[in-house]
Amino acid sequence: MRSLFALLFCSSLFAVSNGYILPGANPQSFSENEKVKLKVNKMTSTKTLMPLDYYFLPFCAPDEGPSMDNENLGEFLAGDRIESSPYQLYMKKEMYCEQVCINNLGRGEQKNVQPNRVIKAIRKQYHNNWIVDNLPSAHKVEAESGGETPDSDTRYWHGFPLGFVSDSDKKAYIHNHVNLEIMYHPVEHDTSTFRVVRFTVEPFSIMHDCDLSISEADKIKSEAMMPKLATIKNPIASCALNSQEHTSFEMVTAPGRLLQPASGKVLFTYDVKWIENPDLPWASRWDIYLSMDDAIPAKIHWMSIANSLVIVLVLSAMIGAILVRNLRRDITRYNKLSTDEEKAEDLEEYGWKLVHADVFRPPSNPLWLSAACGTGAQILCMSFLTIIFSAMGFMSPARRGHLLVAELVFFAMMGTVGGYVTARMYKTFKGKSWQQATLATAVAFPGLVFGVFLIMNIVALSQKSSDAVPPLMIIVLLVLWFGLSTPLVFLGAYFGYRQEVLDFPVNTSSIPRQIPDQPWFMGIPFTLAIGGILPFGSCFVELYYMMSSVWMDYYYYVFGFLLMVFLILLVTCAEITILFTYFQLCSEDYHWWWRSFMNAGSTAIYVFLYSIYCFKQSEASSLATYVLYFGYMGFASLALFLAMGFVGVSSSLYFNKILFRSMKQMK
Repeated sequence: MRSLFALLFCSSLFAVSNGYILPGANPQSFSENEKVKLKVNKMTSTKTLMPLDYYFLPFCAPDEGPSMDNENLGEFLAGDRIESSPYQLYMKKEMYCEQVCINNLGRGEQKNVQPNRVIKAIRKQYHNNWIVDNLPSAHKVEAESGGETPDSDTRYWHGFPLGFVSDSDKKAYIHNHVNLEIMYHPVEHDTSTFRVVRFTVEPFSIMHDCDLSISEADKIKSEAMMPKLATIKNPIASCALNSQEHTSFEMVTAPGRLLQPASGKVLFTYDVKWIENPDLPWASRWDIYLSMDDAIPAKIHWMSIANSLVIVLVLSAMIGAILVRNLRRDITRYNKLSTDEEKAEDLEEYGWKLVHADVFRPPSNPLWLSAACGTGAQILCMSFLTIIFSAMGFMSPARRGHLLVAELVFFAMMGTVGGYVTARMYKTFKGKSWQQATLATAVAFPGLVFGVFLIMNIVALSQKSSDAVPPLMIIVLLVLWFGLSTPLVFLGAYFGYRQEVLDFPVNTSSIPRQIPDQPWFMGIPFTLAIGGILPFGSCFVELYYMMSSVWMDYYYYVFGFLLMVFLILLVTCAEITILFTYFQLCSEDYHWWWRSFMNAGSTAIYVFLYSIYCFKQSEASSLATYVLYFGYMGFASLALFLAMGFVGVSSSLYFNKILFRSMKQMK
């Protein structure tokens, strides 16, 4: 078992340090002049957090209409809508100012007049997300700092902006021209074929003063190029007849050149530039997109792990100093007692011994505690399996939607674990309504999530967002729930109820002991506040990058780091819960079942509060954005609460069994 864990751990570190990704499909090779498809995906905004379908705006579409790719369940849940486009690319075929279409974007900007859709999208900072050979577009930006070399001030980012708002007149301008820069290299065993290894886009705003009448000279085009739609009266150098120059920043900003407003009739054009790069292997072609040009160095993750380890070490030292020292002292004094009077007098001073007949008394609402622990165990196993397989490269960003599909499938399959844990705990608590307990595990959490999900789906539909899931995919979710997860929960419960009850080292009395008044620092608010802040502190740095990948369109791929932080989080929750459980028993309060669940689960409260802080940075203001953001963050926080709550109950139960077993041995 140790060797297997070591193998998985080393594999995850290798995946992180080397950018290793198991291929999602065989590499696609293209011969010279072979067509390379350019596809469009949803438009995203870090300001509204509400993705839109690309053709929701009046952009150029194929003559036969856009066709959608065959998408999986995860892609639909993520809001991806990958469709065909009218942009034509051919391997190694240079193109200069090719015309795509002329579309009317709507009315211009005027006071007291509702702006058109494109202007609204630009002001909300929407980005286009195009795809070539399964590679997403990277935004290539040339900084104006004037570096000594051309590449010194070049930065890459995910997607490219739909347009921009001018600082001078505060009007919106659209990027109606793009330079498509595609890197390739020849295949090693077949130099006549080539593979795409990078796809970057450089957008421009160019006002083309065009005439819809076409001259005879403009009609003479090769078959590999798109036909002319209009004659440009004031062409830049790249748009001139028989031009062999690609559009550049100097051409666009030359004297007399104007920007294209996001209104009226607009001519859309593009350049295609092919660059051979034999030094960039196909297996590493995702690196620039994952690291975003080293915008997030790996040392930040290592610093996060170092910070987490410090917290774990501090907690471990506290447990060693408080628990081990006090327990040894208590046990020593207990062994030295010679008379019943001395024994009773000492027990009044050391209260945890006084509750030995009540410490394993069943909690209030045992059915719901059993169901909560069972669901928490199901979520915990799902999370662990997802992180393990992701760290090994099976859930790479190249496999769009596979991460969400894996989470759903693992959650459904781990229903056996949830049912088993619920059954063992509920039988130990001497519960009689085992059908209700099992049904609560199978239905309560998934039903709550599904009900709120339907509400959020209606909100997404009202906003015409691509986040809206089609009815067919909702049926697939129901099949996963009732066709796979629920039967497995009942199967696990069947085996759980056939097991013996958990064995406790001491007997429980028939009359519960009265609990004395507790000090303020043992109250629920204080223990929840302290019990959640330390585990949250051990993982909040990694949490920031995870939330950025979900809401800010980053790619998250360092699952090896996430695996280590996840394990540290489990240890931290277990240690802080054991510490508070010991203090609670010393105060002669034996109601530790629910308290240990909440102390460990309180980490989720800090996660939700942190999500509120992050939401304020997005500048979102619409009600729909509030509903979607806090709906999904509420899901995540509730799942974390249940998973860590199960960790808290399990660790406290293990600690109490060891503690009172030693007391029984002394007797």
